[in-house]
Amino acid sequence: MTKNFHDARREQTSILAPLERAALRGLARRMPRWVNSDHLSLLGLVAMFMAGVCYAASGQRPSMLHLVNVFIFLNWFGDSLDGTLARYRDRQRPRYGFYVDHIIDTFGALFFIFGLALSGFMSERVAAALLVVFLMLAINSYLAAYALGIFKISQWKLGPTEMRLVLIIGNLYLLHSSHTHLFGRRFLLFDVGGVVSIIAMATMLVFSSIKNTHALYHLERLP
Repeated sequence: MTKNFHDARREQTSILAPLERAALRGLARRMPRWVNSDHLSLLGLVAMFMAGVCYAASGQRPSMLHLVNVFIFLNWFGDSLDGTLARYRDRQRPRYGFYVDHIIDTFGALFFIFGLALSGFMSERVAAALLVVFLMLAINSYLAAYALGIFKISQWKLGPTEMRLVLIIGNLYLLHSSHTHLFGRRFLLFDVGGVVSIIAMATMLVFSSIKNTHALYHLERLP
């Protein structure tokens, strides 16, 4: 296994990125010495698992949605701070960090969306389609990081932090009503949100795939 590894350049251009970077740097400076990046990564995974469990329980006890929001925040804390802490302490492990961070994201998305489907707040078909499109968009980002050396954390000014905030707001709304009316028909609120998210992510995927293919074609144009 070669040690001549060059980490992909991270590109984060989401709306909240400047505020988030400042907050994460402040948290990294104040983090106790006994806490390391692996602890934070594990916290992010456990938080997503517990968010899924609480979602599954919220169908019978909607008050569990408050715990879902707590675990979404804890996931942000662990998932966003682990890399910042490693860079602040100069303890980077680029390959290990990249792999662990994103395999955790993969399992976390599975736990989270599966729990949401079990809750009854989102239909199983919409949840399945949402998970598939999310994973396809993630795969596209990982392939681009390898082939182009640029890892895009956000797409179209939207990143994981913005998505977490939307979910937290949506969960609070669910406490009042799990349905909405559209075109004279009654739908599950999270089915509508899920379909909108699927269309948005699928559009991002198509445009990003075309853009990356075009860039790679010109980088490796045959004579």
